[in-house]
Amino acid sequence: MNASNLSLLVIAGGKSTRLGRDKRQLQLGDMPLLEITLAKGRNAGFTEIFLCAEAPSPFLTELAEEYGATLLLDEKQNFGPVSGLANGLSSISKPWALAVAGDMPFLEFGELCRFSDDLPARELALLPTTQGRLQPLAAFYRRETAPYFQRALSEGIRKIRQVLKAFPFSQREYSSSPSHFFNLNTPADLRLAKGRLANLNRRVPLISITAPASGTGKTTFIEKLLPRLKERGIRTGVIKSDSHGFNLDMEGKDSCRFSEAGAESVAVVSPQGWFMVQKTQNRAPFEDIATKMEGVDLILTESRSHDTLPALSLWRDKGAPLTGEDAAALFTSSPHSETNNLYEYDLNDIEKAVELCLFLMGR
Repeated sequence: MNASNLSLLVIAGGKSTRLGRDKRQLQLGDMPLLEITLAKGRNAGFTEIFLCAEAPSPFLTELAEEYGATLLLDEKQNFGPVSGLANGLSSISKPWALAVAGDMPFLEFGELCRFSDDLPARELALLPTTQGRLQPLAAFYRRETAPYFQRALSEGIRKIRQVLKAFPFSQREYSSSPSHFFNLNTPADLRLAKGRLANLNRRVPLISITAPASGTGKTTFIEKLLPRLKERGIRTGVIKSDSHGFNLDMEGKDSCRFSEAGAESVAVVSPQGWFMVQKTQNRAPFEDIATKMEGVDLILTESRSHDTLPALSLWRDKGAPLTGEDAAALFTSSPHSETNNLYEYDLNDIEKAVELCLFLMGR
């Protein structure tokens, strides 16, 4: 359905209890989290936008004015999205509304509008499902559902799923990526979001595999990861960092002689491929090298230090885990009590590593 035929409800809440600060104002790239959703909605063509929040703030007022949205404040607080939906659905002028959470930075409005091309004739809502899970805050609601949410408020009901039991709705599998419904609730979620965003701005996504010490198993981890990614149709390149230096050429070959004669860069091209050695005074950034790789969907880098965002950090009881800002997740041989703001998985859980790689590369 065309976005101009729908109202848009952005459910912005405001508690952010698990994150510990107002997530609506978290900076992701060049925009606050909530603004990303409003900008996408306006760019998709929605002409009637409601910003539903619990309490007023200058930040919300400014955003509403900038994006032509009507700011609606909850009449009954501490009821979360149920209150926002009751207020928003009572205010729309169009037969249907798309209601979305304001903390889903990777939501694709175009995909959702195409998903709604066949809205149900009798049911009062259409909810996407991903892997059997309902998405009530990326869903389509008829204007007639407003009384159900208002009644829920009067009865003290705080859960959307409980309200859904009161009226008929359709559910349909969302064929695009489940990662579109990723919502940001915790510091660990924020790391993942920043890592994915960094890759969305690259020509080819890049993920670092890091560890604080040799013998952790970075090479083995990558070796196990590569065939699993290939099974998913991902063409992967690898860049290895070697602190001891290396020499691809054999003595006596022309390329070696050119290099020894003072050439700063030497390339060798053959029917099977090519390689290039470029002399630099400092270690070249992985991103610079990555731009020279062709025919790949993803590049993995292997490093023993904090490096390019995002990174999958490996730890096997050697040294301190690398948990800097570049780390998106920690794969460890034993739990580590100081990584509460970082998702932690077993070092041998390659399936989870594949899942994270797909998310971090934007799939």
